[in-house]
Amino acid sequence: MTLRGALLLLALPTSLVAQNTRGGFDLTRLARLEQYLQGAVDSNRIAGATALVLRDGKPVYETSAGWADKESGRRMTPDAIFRIASQSKAVTSVAILMLMEEGKLAIGDPVSRFIPAYAHTAVALVSDSGHSPVAATRQITIKDLLTHTAGISYGTDAIVAQQYAAKGLGPVAGFGWYTADKNEPVCTTMERLATLPFVAQPGTSWVYGYNTDILGCVVERASGMPLDQFVRTRITEPLGMKDTYFFLPPAKRDRLVAVYMSDSTSHVVRAPVGPRGQGDYVDGPRVSFAGGAGLLSTSHDYARFLQMLLNHGQMDGVRYLAPHTVDLMTTNQSGTLYRSPGMGFGLGFQTVEKYGADGMASVGTFSWSGAYATQYKVDPAEGLVMVFMINQMPMRSDVPSKFPTLVYQALVSPRSGTVAQR
Repeated sequence: MTLRGALLLLALPTSLVAQNTRGGFDLTRLARLEQYLQGAVDSNRIAGATALVLRDGKPVYETSAGWADKESGRRMTPDAIFRIASQSKAVTSVAILMLMEEGKLAIGDPVSRFIPAYAHTAVALVSDSGHSPVAATRQITIKDLLTHTAGISYGTDAIVAQQYAAKGLGPVAGFGWYTADKNEPVCTTMERLATLPFVAQPGTSWVYGYNTDILGCVVERASGMPLDQFVRTRITEPLGMKDTYFFLPPAKRDRLVAVYMSDSTSHVVRAPVGPRGQGDYVDGPRVSFAGGAGLLSTSHDYARFLQMLLNHGQMDGVRYLAPHTVDLMTTNQSGTLYRSPGMGFGLGFQTVEKYGADGMASVGTFSWSGAYATQYKVDPAEGLVMVFMINQMPMRSDVPSKFPTLVYQALVSPRSGTVAQR
């Protein structure tokens, strides 16, 4: 803005200036986000998406762009239901910490306390003579799983891929994490996983994989109820998350967003049926409750869950977690094992340790994303919850990664002192 423009703005009545802001955001600048998303739809880089921003628990921005199902002519709407894949991990991690608070488990417990098959695990090593598994140097703990430092991948690594495929995991499970088509309980699958070699010794590396799916089985064993029932009765129903499920009620199938994929030119085409596309989230066995990647949700539902965490574990007078528990989850618990500079990993969340390491996100921001390109950030310093929902896999566009920048560039009234303290 020019000096003349700034002086003109100062000369305007306060009421008129306020009309162009909401919750500390410049509405003209926020409009850039809507224009950008619509441009991505018009250029066929994405089919459609929703975006929601809360500040201090109040919505300051929401938009729906493009198509929920382009081929059928169904437009994107704020209540569209998305496959959120690894955004499920935060919900399952909260379930684990709830059980910790009740004394039903400790995060230092060996996983074998609940799944005996994990008492003796193996690690695949590469040697001159080929692949030779060796015994794990210690048992895997619940904390190892929460921080993804157990050495457990999704089984697509060349060193183990063939063995995982033979057991119905890794390369034959979509992109490794997909279990919605399995006609067996998740604990059965996770017990079979324990017989396969992992790719690093416990506590030595940050390895992304089936960790939270194993935790889903731990929830079942520690609570005595199926994971979907625990999540429904302890988290989603009390929070009023009416559209969050492992498998969608058939009556809501018309709200499920179709999955698209980027082709070689980064344009969208409809993804195929099956594990690498539409999935079995309405029709299918409806048996495997995958704590690591199985949930469906809406931007409104998921933002409400995140707001509970931003409120240090309470929402509308109901307490879900203690403040210290939320702090434990949302601060770095992985030391230097999480190899992204200036970042850490807590008990289920990526954390910002240095300003500038994750764009304009404040120190203390926690976040994650999903395989279908959904993502979220919670910035406690600014009182922000940001949710971006899309179903596109694989994604060869930078649209999701630019979403947080387009939010922060519109924030013209940061908290007093927060910028200076950086």
